[in-house]
Amino acid sequence: MGNLIRLMRSSRSLGFWAAIALILVTMFPWSAPANAAPRSQRQRISSVSSRHHRARLRVKHRPAHRGRWIEVNLSRQRLIAWENGRVVYSTAISSGKRGTPTRRGVFAIQSKYRAKTMRGRGYVAPNVPYTMFYSGGYAIHGAYWHNRFGRPVSHGCVNLPVGQARRLYSWAGVGTRVVVR
Repeated sequence: MGNLIRLMRSSRSLGFWAAIALILVTMFPWSAPANAAPRSQRQRISSVSSRHHRARLRVKHRPAHRGRWIEVNLSRQRLIAWENGRVVYSTAISSGKRGTPTRRGVFAIQSKYRAKTMRGRGYVAPNVPYTMFYSGGYAIHGAYWHNRFGRPVSHGCVNLPVGQARRLYSWAGVGTRVVVR
């Protein structure tokens, strides 16, 4: 939210209503895409290649989205990168724990930082690598301080192994859709 306020102050070309729209988009959760296939239509994706591993995935539907977008599946603790309806890669994540859950909804990457100091109640994490904010203080980023991916251990952000965070950071631009389910 602080970045949004600084952006509004620094950019004279950003109109009043555009600023209001940005604030509303960051404040309210959004539902899953309306054109998503029903749950009864399940497809199995046999395997996905990655430089470091091959993952077996089961997805509820094959998304009809064009372009690049990111799916965060909280129940499976997986991040899936999509491009034109095809899986580009997938990796294990650590989302927010019970007391500090990850926010669900449809968002877009708002800002990217190669390294960012992150602060919250009871923690300060300097030089958090490959940080991409998608909703206020919620971000997708690398986590150098733990290796417990596949389990919810974060303060609400989506933690990735640093190498995977680097890859996603290079692949996704500002404005890339992020769907957290």
